[in-house]
Amino acid sequence: MIKTHSSEETEAAGAHFAASLQGNEIVAFFGDLGAGKTTFLKGMISALTGCSPAEITSPTFNYLHIYEGKFPVYHFDLYRLTSGEQFEGAGFSEYLQAGGVCCLEWAEKIETKLPSGTIRIIMEHQGLDNRLIKIER
Repeated sequence: MIKTHSSEETEAAGAHFAASLQGNEIVAFFGDLGAGKTTFLKGMISALTGCSPAEITSPTFNYLHIYEGKFPVYHFDLYRLTSGEQFEGAGFSEYLQAGGVCCLEWAEKIETKLPSGTIRIIMEHQGLDNRLIKIER
């Protein structure tokens, strides 16, 4: 369990977590709006690809952003998705085995479609800039 007290600390936690990734992983993010998922991802994706955190945004209206680095990072925002079937119907499930790191914000929308071995990151907003981050491998 990780506690952060600022967006900078949450971003740094994402960068630290990125060091444990080697490619071919699925990372599913759970948490309410404002829990810090995108901030954590900014640090994580920046560390994996060398992109500036300012270049990393949540793909809310596109569903997917792809970042190139040592291996590709597929960043999904599933907020507007209505079902796991919609995810599969759009052809997105192929990214779960694409060999890079597949990051899924709002993973609860497709929870029944997540394969075993998915890394789960549960984020909780705890007032002001405080976040509680649980990583389940």
